[in-house]
Amino acid sequence: MNDPFRQRANVLLVVFILAIGMLIVRAFSIQILDESYASQARAAVVNKHTLYPARGLLYDRQGRVLVNNQPTYDLLVVYNQIDPSMDTAKFCRLLGITKEDFEKRLDKDFRHDRRYRKYRPFLFMTKIPAETFLRFQESLYEFPGFYPQIRTIRSYPYPYAAHVLGYIREVNEKEIAARPGVYALGDYIGASGLEYQYEELLRGRKGARFVLRDNLGNDIGSFQDGRLDTLPVSGANLLTTLDIELQAYAEQLMANKTGAIVALEPATGEVLALVSAPSYNPNLMSLTSRRAAAYQGLLQDSLKPLFNRAVMAEYPPGSTFKPVLALVGLQEEVLQPNTFIPCPGYYAYNNYTWGCRQHPAPLNVGRAIQYSCNTYFFQTFRNIVDKVSFYQPQIGLDTLVQFLRAFGLGEPLGIDFPGEKDGYLPTSEFYNRLYPKSKGGWKSPTILSLGIGQGELQLTTLQMANVAAIIANRGYFITPHLLKEVLNQEYTLPERFRQKRYVGIAPEHFATVIQGMQWVVDIGTGWTAQVPGIPIAGKTGTVQNPHGKDHSTFLAFAPADNPRIALAVYVENAGGGGRFAAPIAGLLIEKYLRGAIPPARQWREQMILQADLNNLP
Repeated sequence: MNDPFRQRANVLLVVFILAIGMLIVRAFSIQILDESYASQARAAVVNKHTLYPARGLLYDRQGRVLVNNQPTYDLLVVYNQIDPSMDTAKFCRLLGITKEDFEKRLDKDFRHDRRYRKYRPFLFMTKIPAETFLRFQESLYEFPGFYPQIRTIRSYPYPYAAHVLGYIREVNEKEIAARPGVYALGDYIGASGLEYQYEELLRGRKGARFVLRDNLGNDIGSFQDGRLDTLPVSGANLLTTLDIELQAYAEQLMANKTGAIVALEPATGEVLALVSAPSYNPNLMSLTSRRAAAYQGLLQDSLKPLFNRAVMAEYPPGSTFKPVLALVGLQEEVLQPNTFIPCPGYYAYNNYTWGCRQHPAPLNVGRAIQYSCNTYFFQTFRNIVDKVSFYQPQIGLDTLVQFLRAFGLGEPLGIDFPGEKDGYLPTSEFYNRLYPKSKGGWKSPTILSLGIGQGELQLTTLQMANVAAIIANRGYFITPHLLKEVLNQEYTLPERFRQKRYVGIAPEHFATVIQGMQWVVDIGTGWTAQVPGIPIAGKTGTVQNPHGKDHSTFLAFAPADNPRIALAVYVENAGGGGRFAAPIAGLLIEKYLRGAIPPARQWREQMILQADLNNLP
């Protein structure tokens, strides 16, 4: 009788022997017959090759490319693979470097610096221009150990909008440490403008290719048949709100001048143009061999072309502030539309007088705006501040400041752009410190200059343009913004770029102020902004400048009855508001609404284009 336990043991023994046999055959196949396994066994390291994505492009509102990518090349080197007998002189000549530079680029601390190993590729040279690399590539086979890597740098089809678009640069160690795995040595990052603001969207995502190398640094194939490899993902393409034709024209008009222009679409808050003058060609900041010298030149320029005056310069608004004060006065009921305030050509209080222009009697609010009557707005300012009591000006001033903050003044508007300043609104707390009660304190006449947009009050040109948009909209604004749409990704604009912000002024008060602003352009101080057939509402400002010639400023919107553009122009050291700021605004309105300046009006265009205010005797 057979023992069942012995039978099972025999079966298990046979299975075990078969398994051992199969393992021996497999081992023989791997180690003797299949050389690829032997090669991989000799591999000393798996190298990761970074695959760089294309950075997202930027377009203007009409779909015209503003920022493009152009190829550039890096050269990697594996030190162990360099042929000592290679023609170093030819190598250097092809790349335009010296032998000393060649040796310096190879001189790494392989023992102590973990970034460098003799068997691992590292950057030998970056940003090689395409024409240089193509010449070098023909002889690349003569230089073992050197491997090309394609990258892209920025190029700019239009020589305009440098401040808006910004530029990129190489990351620094702090940025690498802050975003481990995102940035590495030699990567590019947005440094200013929209490149900085929308870095997360524009940069894309890097891919990787894993390659096996032997202990001599030779490639022996893809690691795990490429199963771990990933493709790069291009950055998002951004449709901006800019109109590049308007932007270009505005920069041309501001040539040889110092100041800023901001133009908005009132109904949406979209920025049509944002100009800081003087500016520069954005191609100067492209990552080429010429960039360092160009950047130094811009830094050393006394006119500070790298400083963005549109959002960072804080200016007294001058008489462009008067329509705002009129609206607050109407809302606070210290003014009525037909309020008459006599003006003898000056404003007097006790033994002090403040000057005013000679003009007809300001019979109502609209005429006071038309004539830009200082006396009228000095008294309006005092009526607001002293509404409760002459001896309690703090209450009235704080009420005024509350309105002004609702207009977006005294704090950043929140534009999607770096570096925006908040301007300055002096408060009762500020004046309590400046004029303590122990020294007599302060009253409304002490701070009278605020009534005509002077004194401590400061606004940015962006804020002034937004004031124009508020009046154009009869009482609200949408936060100004530069991003219109993300083209190749799901993206929703933040709520603040879609939501109306009301300023607390009743809609019926705007008609009076807008009528006055139309009179400014039709028959007043802003007549140089006139465009035949286009009703324009505007306000000039001549801002006192203790350091030189007065500043010229103007804000406007058009058409007055159905506004499509609102803008502010600020020209430093240019005299009265009607001399330069108003005609520049009129030309921009005509260019935007009609597409061109007709021959009959090109004399004014030429006058502005040829004016050089930066090199006056």
